[in-house]
This record gives sequence, structure tokens and C-alpha cells, in this order.
Amino acid sequence: MRTPARRPALVSLLAAAALSTALAGCSSSDSSGDDPATAGSSGTADSRVVTTDQGDVTVPGDPQRVVVLNYALTGYLYDLGVPVVATVAEDTEHDGEFSEFWGDAPEEQGTGFLPWSMDGFDHEAILGAEPDLIVAGGVGLPAVLAAEEYDRLSQIAPTVLVGDGLTTWQDQFSFLAEDVFDRPEVYEDSLAAYEARVAEVRDAITPPPTPVATLTITADRTPYLLFEDMGLSQTLAELGLEPAPLVAGHGLPPYKPGGDMAELSTEQVGQLLPDVPTVFVTGFNADTADVASLADEPVYAALPAFEEQHAYDLPYWAVRGDYDESLALLDIVEQQFS
Repeated sequence: MRTPARRPALVSLLAAAALSTALAGCSSSDSSGDDPATAGSSGTADSRVVTTDQGDVTVPGDPQRVVVLNYALTGYLYDLGVPVVATVAEDTEHDGEFSEFWGDAPEEQGTGFLPWSMDGFDHEAILGAEPDLIVAGGVGLPAVLAAEEYDRLSQIAPTVLVGDGLTTWQDQFSFLAEDVFDRPEVYEDSLAAYEARVAEVRDAITPPPTPVATLTITADRTPYLLFEDMGLSQTLAELGLEPAPLVAGHGLPPYKPGGDMAELSTEQVGQLLPDVPTVFVTGFNADTADVASLADEPVYAALPAFEEQHAYDLPYWAVRGDYDESLALLDIVEQQFS
């Protein structure tokens, strides 16, 4: 699990009609402020125009109360020095906990956690946080819900969705740094540090046999296969751990539209993985599984990767790792294979 940290109280819910009226005009399509046609791609000193999959969105030039509706995106804003007034927990079943990689920023900024469920976000709670900007989208269920609720969210504050075509941390971080917050130098410095570290680790390790596959296992023991062209699979590929083209080769659908993994049956595990010499295992949103426990189950024990001891644990947070988590993952891979 992520290292627990002291949590601030939930952002108070302010549902007063006056506040609702004041914020309702902050739609992404609102033309009462800077006109994108005259402001240009960067807007004015007080605003910026961001091109998204939903169209152009006029956002504050220096936002002070940002709500983030995907936990996996929150770390980028701390890296950028952007004030986060509230975010959501990693999943709908657990209380929110600050990531160990966020340092003191959440407490210093007074970040709170907003409730959400499989059915959607709590719009009254979001309104109560008084955001001047909402950042959502990315990958997974929060992204699906944000797309469905985009119009309602845009009535509370300008809303930017990180597009589902941005499937690596580099894609997401660069979009937020360059397009949304106009802080490209932060991303450039981060990318340079990351690439230098990748080169160090790649030279230091003796990688296991490739190609590799990565499974994430839920608490109820349901296996999911990570897509080879997204997220963690691509981070491993940078280190020479090329992913097996199982999803593309077998036409496996995402577990939900816009998702980054395919749900497998036990039979599919036995059918798809015998030709994959190396398997990585993670939990899903928690340390829900590991190689040792899976090795007691016949379907996994029979896989060559398990028989030949080329099955390896990775932390659950690596599945949708942001910049800081991806850097930490490099250290883990270096330790495993040096």
C-alpha cells in the first residue's frame, strides 16, 4: 500500500445558491471572458486557451484552486507547483491516502479528498471546493466518468480532460506542463533526468528473457493483462524489457472503454502465457497479489515463467505510474536485475 499520511478533512460542501450561480458560468464554452479567436493559443496574461478532445477550453493563467478528478494525475500538478485544493482517492472502496511520492505538498496546500463512486463524481462536493479549474481524464474509470459528466463539470469551472490518447506519463505530463499550465521547463528538466536514469539502469541490468507480460491481479483474484502499448509496459520497454504483443495479437478488448488492461479468465491465462518467458505481477490499487501466492495456483505454477523463476513482483502503483513513480520503478528494476 502507499505510505499513509495525515489526511486533512474533506473539503466542506457549500451548496448555497449564490455560489452555484457564480460558478455555473465558468463553462468551457463561456465566451464572456477572453475570446479564443482573439486571444490566440496562449490566451492573455490572465488566461490560456487549451485545445482538448472536447474543444478549446479557456483556463486561468495562474489557477489557485485546482480540483483533480483522477488520482493518477495529481502528482503531476505537485511536480508543477500547481495548488491542488482537492483530488479523489485511488478507487471507490478505500479512503484517500496521499502518495509517498507527493512529499509534503498535499499538507502544505491543504489538499482534501472528494467522494466518488462507480456511478460518478459528487458534484455538490466539487462545487463546495470552489475550484477555478478542474483537471480530469487520463486512464481508467475516472476518465470514463469525467467524459460522461463533462458538461456538468464545465458548469462548475473550466474543465480540461487529459485525452485517452495520452497513454504514457510523458504524454500526460507534457500536455499538462506545456499546454495547460505553461511550465514547459519543468517537464523538460524532468524528462532529461528520467532519460539519463533510464540509460544508467539499462546499462546496469541483465534483463530476464523477453518478451514479457504484466498481469495485475485484483483482490478477488481476477487477472488483467496490461496493454503493451501503454503505461507500465512502455516503461519496461525503455529498459529493454519488450512486451509480448498479446493484446494486439489476440484482439483483446479493454475491460472498459478507454481502459489500459484486458480482463482474462483462468483459461485464458493458461492459453496466452505459455510462450511468454517472463511475467511481472502487480496488485490492483493495493498489494492484492504476489508471485509467491500465485505460484500455489495450478494455472500459474504451470507457466514457464513461474517454473523457470522468471516471474517478478512489481508494486501496484507502477501500473499507472506518473513521473515520480516511474523514476522509483527504475530503482526497483535495477535492484531486481543488477
